[in-house]
Amino acid sequence: MNKIIILVSALLLTLFTLPSLATDLKVGDMAPDFKLQATNGKSYQLSHFRNRQAVILAWYPMANTRGCTIECLSLVKDGGLIRQFDVTYFMASVDPLKDNLDFAKKTKADFPMLSDPSKETAKAYDVLNIFGVASRVTFYIDKAGRIAKIDDDINPKSAAQDIANALKSLGMIAR
Repeated sequence: MNKIIILVSALLLTLFTLPSLATDLKVGDMAPDFKLQATNGKSYQLSHFRNRQAVILAWYPMANTRGCTIECLSLVKDGGLIRQFDVTYFMASVDPLKDNLDFAKKTKADFPMLSDPSKETAKAYDVLNIFGVASRVTFYIDKAGRIAKIDDDINPKSAAQDIANALKSLGMIAR
């Protein structure tokens, strides 16, 4: 019985974290605009950053789950590495705002976490997987609003360091 539970759990975990099977978005495309509520009480609209600041949009499957907690804690612990660059960064999920508020409180998130319960933005970014949650994909959006990088090979434990390294390799301006 334990072997079956472990097997089913492993299968669900594998399927749950699979990236979208196909994406229409490519590097160089304009990033889809969005306006989403955040855990800091504000709403954020991508087009408001255009020509002002680059944006990192890190999609995650579900608040208060193991991998998402590890990723969030990486961004909390090593967020200073990202803040060295002229960017605003968000984590985003299709969770209701209430769930993300709880998640942000538990992880002491010091950055906005965006909620997309309608799943419209997740669909526009083509990150919605077969379970109806977002796949773990990070979008790097330049000041012009174009997608500079799409990363679907996320290591939750080193997420902040990996984002900072990607920003450096993309030639993003340090503050």
